[in-house]
Amino acid sequence: MDYFLGLDCSTQGFSGILIDFQEKETVFSHSINFDISLPQYGTQHGVYISNDGKVVHSNPLMWIEALELLFATFLQEDLPLNEIKLITGSGQQHGTVYLNKSFEPTLKNLNKEKTLVSQIKGTFSRETSPVWMDSSTTKECEEIRNQLGGLKSTIQITGSNTFERFSGPQIRKFYKDNYDKYAQTSIIHLVSSFLSSILLGKNSPIDHADGAGMNLMNIKTKEWDDGALDSIAPDLKKKLPPLTSPLSIIGKIAPFFVDRYGFSSETLLIPWSGDNPSSLIGVGLTEKGKAAISLGTSDTYFTYLKDLFVDLSGEGHVFGAPTGDYMGLICYKNGSLAREQVKDSFNLNWISFSNILAKTPPGNYGKIMLPYFYPEIVPLVSKPKVHRFGFDDKDLEGNVRAVIEAQFLSMKIHSEWIQEPPDEIYATGGASTNVEMLKIAANIFNTKIRKFEVTNSAALGAALRSAKSYYNSRNQNFDWTELVENFLNIEESIIIHPNKKYEILYKDMLKIYQKYENYILRNGEDPELSRQFFIKKYFKN
Repeated sequence: MDYFLGLDCSTQGFSGILIDFQEKETVFSHSINFDISLPQYGTQHGVYISNDGKVVHSNPLMWIEALELLFATFLQEDLPLNEIKLITGSGQQHGTVYLNKSFEPTLKNLNKEKTLVSQIKGTFSRETSPVWMDSSTTKECEEIRNQLGGLKSTIQITGSNTFERFSGPQIRKFYKDNYDKYAQTSIIHLVSSFLSSILLGKNSPIDHADGAGMNLMNIKTKEWDDGALDSIAPDLKKKLPPLTSPLSIIGKIAPFFVDRYGFSSETLLIPWSGDNPSSLIGVGLTEKGKAAISLGTSDTYFTYLKDLFVDLSGEGHVFGAPTGDYMGLICYKNGSLAREQVKDSFNLNWISFSNILAKTPPGNYGKIMLPYFYPEIVPLVSKPKVHRFGFDDKDLEGNVRAVIEAQFLSMKIHSEWIQEPPDEIYATGGASTNVEMLKIAANIFNTKIRKFEVTNSAALGAALRSAKSYYNSRNQNFDWTELVENFLNIEESIIIHPNKKYEILYKDMLKIYQKYENYILRNGEDPELSRQFFIKKYFKN
């Protein structure tokens, strides 16, 4: 049996998927919810949020304790841990972990009789980690962008504009606000490379795919960019791990995990990556013509790119892909958190929420929402505020449909820079189980959507990356598409086709939605007359 393990540390939980590649099956899958399983850390949806919503951190010790709980579950299930060939994982992208000089010596001398948390807790120069939801670095983004020559120059160098959640601006803010602690920091890891280091027993490199989400890596050369580093803080290069290719074997699992959990001492490791690059593989985006929507804590739209091109408007990102190519991506903070705000405000469960979606009409009688419950990434919204047009916050059916239509209308508008319209969209993430939501997405994109049973695409992608690397090292070069489709059950997936009846309606609604964005965010013309015309055209006989 050829077993491979994929792990994923997401915003709200920690997951693992064990696959048997020869049998083409998932042997075991398990997830741990931080709030429920580790309430002592006091997180809400896996994070700590400041009163103004701008500072959002998490606790890296919580991630480590979740890893230990997951491995303890593996033992209880009597899984063949000693037969696993290779392990890797994914971590929530952009998050940074700050460690002092005792970190690596501690990893090299772990005692199997003690927990990881008890041994590692003294190795941090910063107790909590800023994560992707943090939007407190607007000033630092501007400073970095200016030093790199402006918006277009920054994008051409790093693949993205400077964004509040990106690692570079977060590191700069830490340096400016906590110089003494920055000076005490020996190494700065991403969430992915931090957890990779734990398994490796020493500092792990950062893979090109996750390194691209930092505003520090040159997107063309895939090396740390000296100009970008200089724009952040002094001596930063000395505090960063080296970069490496996504499938490079970096060593074997540390003795601690062999002795405490029964892994084989011959189990190989490759660097962990970001959750988005891992999901690219987990949903099968290994060739042109396909895109995916991931509906989780955040919502993302992403696609495989064979060739490098960037979004000079500054909204989208280009990251490295585990295939060695590239991926294009846009990310929304107001994903499941916004949907939950609406659901909870009316005391609904997800079944009743879906039933409302099913019985309300496409176009929502012209009711339009800009759902900025939290500061938004795309489009950039620093101060959260929900805008409603044609209804109020007491309108149950109006709010339920409005938040979903808004999310996909915005996604359609802001993904057009990718210039490669997909002929098929794959759906993943926890909310992808909601077929009524996917029907709305299919109609707005006017594209068929394929829904798979597996919703934890990041962990599955990590497991598949493990298999690819292992067989490459033995000169068994499986094609990416062949490798992935063995586990996606293409034949068993559900295809949701767009209803052509609503094609023109949603084209009209897209124009109105874009006008409302311009109206609210850029002082554009009030589109109320356009909205009234829309209502008259589609809802008044």
